[in-house]
Amino acid sequence: MDSIEDWLRRPGGLAGHLRGLRRNAGLTGAQMARQLGWAQSKVSKIETGKQMPTDDDLDGWLTVCHASDVTSATMRTLLAEAQGLHQEWKQQVRLGQTAIQQNYDQLVSRAKLVRNAEIIYIPGLLQTPGYARSRIEEGVRLHGADPGDVDSATARRMSRQQALYDTSKTLEFVISEAALRLLLCPPLDMLAQLDRLIHLADLQHVTLGILPFGRQLSIAPQNSFLLLGPQLAIVETFIGEYMFHHEEAAAYSAVMDHLLSESVIGVEAQEVIRRAMADLRSVM
Repeated sequence: MDSIEDWLRRPGGLAGHLRGLRRNAGLTGAQMARQLGWAQSKVSKIETGKQMPTDDDLDGWLTVCHASDVTSATMRTLLAEAQGLHQEWKQQVRLGQTAIQQNYDQLVSRAKLVRNAEIIYIPGLLQTPGYARSRIEEGVRLHGADPGDVDSATARRMSRQQALYDTSKTLEFVISEAALRLLLCPPLDMLAQLDRLIHLADLQHVTLGILPFGRQLSIAPQNSFLLLGPQLAIVETFIGEYMFHHEEAAAYSAVMDHLLSESVIGVEAQEVIRRAMADLRSVM
């Protein structure tokens, strides 16, 4: 896969389009920078693909250049695609797990629809501090992340859970029963995590589905994924993170529909969780 710099400056890429917009508006790079309150070097870096603009950067650029609605929509689509390029976890984690959590904060805050299917993990938005810390420590073992970043990254993940209480959002989760029983943190932390799931299942705008053992499924839950809105799907692997848009995201959405339809929810889901808690207590 090409680097993000190569992708941004490819023919028809975002960098070239933005440079063309500035020129068509009759602005030099220096004039553009002054109007936006930037250093001129920032304009140059964006136009050469050395820096990917933020959503706010793009909005300012489009405004100064008096871009049409059609052009603005095209530019925002190109930026969304750039933001969705494959990101290597080893590179990201070494830069800091807190930064990764901040990126997810932005994605979740903008989404009105959040859908998450997990096969072996408890979804990040539903994790307790103890469980989350164990998951972030896993990044230290797997990818050589900075151990000193664990506390900050854990706190950041917890702060993102404010989204759970935003009633303007629709949140749907499907968890395999395996995620309730794999001991990926200390037993007491896991008990606290399972107890939290029982209480979260009562939230009116949150749907928590469990795929119980012994139930025949029409579609195999091959991997975990996160859907943010109707057009973005995020799939994480051991070595990287992939983001899919449009038709590919729609395919994941259809899978989510199937998995949710075959899950138990409400009281039945809480009963599956309670059985997992009882079995864990029996071996402690």
